[in-house]
Amino acid sequence: MYRYDQFDEAFVRERVAQFRGQVARRIDGSLTEDEFKPLRLKNGVYLQLHAYMLRIAIPYGTLSSVQLRQLALIGERYDRGYGHFTTRQNLQFNWPKLRDIPDILDLLADVGMHCIQTSGNCIRNTTADHFAGAAADEVEDPRPTAELIRQWSTMHPEFDYLPRKFKIAVTGAARDRAAIRAHDIGIQVVRHPVSGEVGYRLFVGGGLGRTPMIGKLVRDFLPKAHLLAYLQSLMRVYNLEGRRDNKYKARVKILVHEIGIEEFRARVEAEFAALDPAAIAADPEEVARIEAYFAPPAFVSLPETSQRLAADRARNAAFDRWVETNTFPHRQPGYAAVTVSLKPVGGVPGDATSDQMRTVADLADAHSFGEIRVSHHQNLILPHVRQDELHALWTGLVAAGLAEANAGLITDIIACPGLDYCALATARSIPIAQAISRRFGSADRQREIGELGIKISGCINACGHHHVGHIGILGLEKSGQESYQVTLGGDATENAAIGQLLGPGITAAEVPDAIERLVAVYLAHRHDGETFAEAVRRLGIEPFKAGFLASQPAEAAHAAA
Repeated sequence: MYRYDQFDEAFVRERVAQFRGQVARRIDGSLTEDEFKPLRLKNGVYLQLHAYMLRIAIPYGTLSSVQLRQLALIGERYDRGYGHFTTRQNLQFNWPKLRDIPDILDLLADVGMHCIQTSGNCIRNTTADHFAGAAADEVEDPRPTAELIRQWSTMHPEFDYLPRKFKIAVTGAARDRAAIRAHDIGIQVVRHPVSGEVGYRLFVGGGLGRTPMIGKLVRDFLPKAHLLAYLQSLMRVYNLEGRRDNKYKARVKILVHEIGIEEFRARVEAEFAALDPAAIAADPEEVARIEAYFAPPAFVSLPETSQRLAADRARNAAFDRWVETNTFPHRQPGYAAVTVSLKPVGGVPGDATSDQMRTVADLADAHSFGEIRVSHHQNLILPHVRQDELHALWTGLVAAGLAEANAGLITDIIACPGLDYCALATARSIPIAQAISRRFGSADRQREIGELGIKISGCINACGHHHVGHIGILGLEKSGQESYQVTLGGDATENAAIGQLLGPGITAAEVPDAIERLVAVYLAHRHDGETFAEAVRRLGIEPFKAGFLASQPAEAAHAAA
C-alpha cells in the first residue's frame, strides 16, 4: 500500500504546526469562532451538537494494521474509546477536545495520516471499491488511479475553493461496488472493446442530498494518460460555471442538469482540446512508483478450494453461515476477501471500539498481510485471507464481537450519526437502525430474506445514502416531531437508481412494522433466487406501496402466517 514520501511527510507536519497555532489563538480568544471556522474545516474539524468532531481521511479506504492501532490509541486516549467509520470510508471521532486536536494530528502524522480535505468546498477523499486488488472480476486495481487523483487534487491551487464540496469514486470492475454514479465524478476502469487498451469510463453529475441525481456518462473511453487533463477540464468548467449564489444549487449535478449533459460534455471537450494532456499528465516514473506500492502481496500457490475450510464448515453451522455471507471471491486461488461486520444486532452501525480496532489489526497481521479496508457500507474488510485460515480468523472475530454473519443482509444497515451527534440532523438515525436490526436479528430470518440494503439518513443531506437504498429511510422534523419517509427501489450499483417515495411520513415506532410489510410483499411475490432489488424492478412500486400503506401491522401478519 502507498506510503508517504519525504514531501508528503514534511507537508503534513507543517500543516499540523500551523493548525496548532490556530487552535491556540482560538482558545486564548485571539480568533473568534467565525474566524476560526474556515481554518478548522480545512483540517477536518467540525463543531457538532455536543462537541467537536474530527474526520480523518482514509484514502480509498485502505489502512495498514499500524494505522488502525494508532486510531485505536487516539480513540482511547482522546475520545470515548471508539470511532465511527463513515460512508466516505473515513473515520470520525465524536468527542475530542479542541485543545487535544493538534496532538491527535501529530499522532496521525506519525503513521502517514491526516484530516486535510475531509471538509470544506474542495475535492474530498477519493473513494474506491473496498475489494480493490482482491476482486476476481476487476479489470485493474483502481487504487493507483485513486492515489494519483489524491496527489493531484491535494491543495490544488485552482480547485481549493470550489462552489461546493466535490466527491470522486473509482471502481475497477463492471460490478459497481463503489457507488460511482452517486458521485460528482464516477470513474470506471474499462478495457477498450476493440483495442483492448485499459482506460476509463467517466460519469458526472451524480449525487444525493436534497436533489438526488444519478451520474450521466460524459466520456465512454478515455486513455489512462489523459486522466488528469480531462479531470482538470471538467473541474474547470464546474469551477467557472457552477453556481455560488445558492449553496443548495452549487453542486456540479445542478449545472449538468440545467445545461444538459450534451452541452456540459461539449464544454468539457472544448476545454480539453485547448490543453496539452502530456504536459499535465503525471511523470511516468511517478505513476510507476505509485503502482509499485499496490503490487499484490506475496501470495503462495494454493488449490482453488480448501479441503480444510470445507471440513471446518461441515463441523460448525455458525462458521458455515459466516463464510457464506461474509466472504468474497478472490482473484488468487485459495484466498478470500472477508467482511468484518460492524453491524452487531442492535448495535450502532459503523462504530468500533479501540479494543476491536486492535483485534482487527492483529488479525490483519496474522491473516491478511497487515492490510485493512474500510467499505462505504461502514464495515471493515480483510482483503487477502487464506481459505485455510478462515476458521482461525473467525474464532478471533467471535471473541471480539465482530463475527456477525450479515454482510449484505437486512441488518447490515447504513446509517448516519443523525440527531444523536450531528448539528445538521433533523431526526435520529441510530435508534431506527437498532430497532430494525433487533426486529430482523434472527439469523434464519435474515437468510430467508436474503440480500437487502437499508440505508438511513437523519436529514436531507443524505449522508446515510438513503436515496440509493433498496429501502431508504429519511428522518425529518415535522411539527416538532421526528417523522420518517420511506423510499423503495434505490440502487447504488451499476443499476443505479433513486428510490421512490412510498407515502406520507411515519413515526419512529411505526418504522419496523412498515419494513415488515415491505418484506412480506417481497416474500409473497419473489421468484426463485430473486433478490429484493430484482423483485422491485420486476414488480414496480405499486404492490409495495399498497403493503406500506396497509393498516394491519405486518408483525401481527407475520406471526399469524
